[in-house]
Amino acid sequence: MSQVIAVVLTLVAAFLFGLSSVLEQRSTKLVPDRGSFSPRLLADLARQRRWLAALGIQIAGNILQVAALHFGALALVQPLLVADLLFAVAIAATLGRRHHPPDWIMITGVVCAAAGIASFLVVGRPGGGKGVVGLGAALPLVASLAAVLAVCLTAARWGPRRLRPVWLAIACGADFGVTAFLLKITPDTLAQGFGDPLRQWPLYLLVVVGPLGFLLNQSAFQAGLLIAPVLAIITALDPLVSISIARVWLDESFASSPPDLAAEALSLAVMTGGIVALAHRAPQIARDEVPDSGDDRRRPEVPNTIF
Repeated sequence: MSQVIAVVLTLVAAFLFGLSSVLEQRSTKLVPDRGSFSPRLLADLARQRRWLAALGIQIAGNILQVAALHFGALALVQPLLVADLLFAVAIAATLGRRHHPPDWIMITGVVCAAAGIASFLVVGRPGGGKGVVGLGAALPLVASLAAVLAVCLTAARWGPRRLRPVWLAIACGADFGVTAFLLKITPDTLAQGFGDPLRQWPLYLLVVVGPLGFLLNQSAFQAGLLIAPVLAIITALDPLVSISIARVWLDESFASSPPDLAAEALSLAVMTGGIVALAHRAPQIARDEVPDSGDDRRRPEVPNTIF
């Protein structure tokens, strides 16, 4: 019964995340371009009513996510959140102002990204695990995340501009995966009290990692003209990172027979292929949709199509 509750809560959270992503992405087009990773972007967005509404919706989704993690395994909840990509595409189509013929490469990429991680979940059948992790997990976790963020932010800052959304999305997906892990274990540490601060390291780390991921998310939305490629990368990497962490530090189990492993590898390959197709196709569509604006600091609002 607890697994069913976890699934229902996760799907509702995924819908809220999809809705908030669309509203946030549209809001980032109404404020000045602040670069790859500038806190000033949040100050600009805080003056947008649409963005404030999206923030409230996202907080509601986060609450449901935490509740789902209480009832289900981390490796169950996070892959199901891939549904936010499908919800976001459907919502963007509903809110779009212009209608274009469907781009089948983009549609195929979205479907592959969602279906790949969803099938991985069905085949892998994750479950079990523990809820408390010692302080020894903190240092390698922080070091790994810091390394990924450093590489991605450097590439976003100095690499080709057209790839900036991809690098920011990768950084955001990795951060979100770590955040999900912390959301899973933090409630269990609260019951131990605050007498020993070292026991509360998940809470302290969450206070840093959570807002960092939120800023990366908004930066990725502003850098990318289309929502689907950015959200696909974030949505796919989030569960992959959380699944890896769950396996190493929470001892969550997965189906591991040879046929299951082969099916899991195929699922991840399909997901990866979908993301590659999105990342390759999106810049082409963006060039057709809006001419290069050079060094203009303020972008025009881009009408949202289904992507």
